[in-house]
Amino acid sequence: MQSRSPASRTGRPRSAAADAAILAATRAALVELGWSKLTLGDVATRAGVAKTTLYRRWAGKNELVVDAVAELFDELELPDSGSLAADIEGVVLQFAMILARPEAKSGLMAVVAEATRDDALRERIRASVVERQKRLVLEGRSRAQARGELPPEPDPESAARTADLIFDMVAGAVVHRTLVSAEPADEEWVRSFTRILLQGLA
Repeated sequence: MQSRSPASRTGRPRSAAADAAILAATRAALVELGWSKLTLGDVATRAGVAKTTLYRRWAGKNELVVDAVAELFDELELPDSGSLAADIEGVVLQFAMILARPEAKSGLMAVVAEATRDDALRERIRASVVERQKRLVLEGRSRAQARGELPPEPDPESAARTADLIFDMVAGAVVHRTLVSAEPADEEWVRSFTRILLQGLA
């Protein structure tokens, strides 16, 4: 697993197994204890590592929870279904299913709330979640352009702005639907959303 610690450190190399155990323990603690009661000490006990191991990797609870939640979104895969509409529907349904998981709900809502008062945390969310998952937009758009479903965008700056806008539209709609409105992002909703999104893109 790729290290997500913002600063490189000397000494013994990091253990991928320890990282995985810590992030899994963080998600379990979020579900059982909630944000306010979660402590690095509890996470260390659950993961079977020393508390100092956590502090060598993460500066505090905020950063740890961001990385634990970001790992969930790394599970997203863009299906190659043969059409842009089907690809969008597939990845949006995956996204909604991840957001329905208790650890994703509690973790994402908590760090977003904390980020309103912490610029460094907001940047970590952007780097660990937003920028990493924007790959799905870039990949899907490239496929659609190759199939002739979307026009090419030769200007890199314009293409980047379009990718940002598409990501914001998709992520914002699904997060609002599932976490704010607390309504299901089921297949019917996803089909309707995709139709409206594509009509706008066309």
